Amino acid sequence: MPTLILVRHGRSTANTAGLLAGWTPGVALDERGTEQAAALPGRLAGLPIAEVVSSPLQRCQETVQPLLEARPDVPSHTEERIGEAHYGDWSGRKLAELTGEPLMEVVQAHPSAAAFPGGESMRAMQSRAAEAVREWNARVERDHGADAVYLMCSHGDIIKSLVADALGLHLDLFQRISVEPCSITAIRYTRLRPFLVRLGDTGDFASLAPRAEPPSGDAPVGGGAGAP
Repeated sequence: MPTLILVRHGRSTANTAGLLAGWTPGVALDERGTEQAAALPGRLAGLPIAEVVSSPLQRCQETVQPLLEARPDVPSHTEERIGEAHYGDWSGRKLAELTGEPLMEVVQAHPSAAAFPGGESMRAMQSRAAEAVREWNARVERDHGADAVYLMCSHGDIIKSLVADALGLHLDLFQRISVEPCSITAIRYTRLRPFLVRLGDTGDFASLAPRAEPPSGDAPVGGGAGAP
């Protein structure tokens, strides 16, 4: 079965503003995110990408645009099911404000039981994304062969949930996974099991340097803004 390249969108205006964007319209890449997207074709130059599939949200569409311009013959598609989690009433709110919400503790420690007010549950988020990947795996294999490579551009929580699915991890453990903006994660699917062959690779180790303020033990909902 194919190898899936998962790209998280580049850094967005919501990331730098500390907002939980969700499906809020008009959330674009910031200056750094635009630079990250521009570098993506070079980072992926050695890969024979058969198809590009993207979340419908603007920040993902902007992330893959330079790649599609560099490879005009590669078919591109939009896939609703790999769009961001539906955070409902939390969408557009400051992450700092949400820290005090009782639900945030559930999101951090027991996400399989978390459902966002006016939105969806984290179980439903993972289920729709994993279903989409399985259907695209079959489609890409049918059209391009079992050794094909294809790319999906999606969001932090979606990618983390797909990694957990590939590793056979319970959703309650997915907050232990980290993927930065414009990072590359690769999963090679086979008939019996998936293999995680890259995780959150940005080619930049700046995020590993000590921070002026030590990071909290909580996982950033939505994926975080990456290295400063």
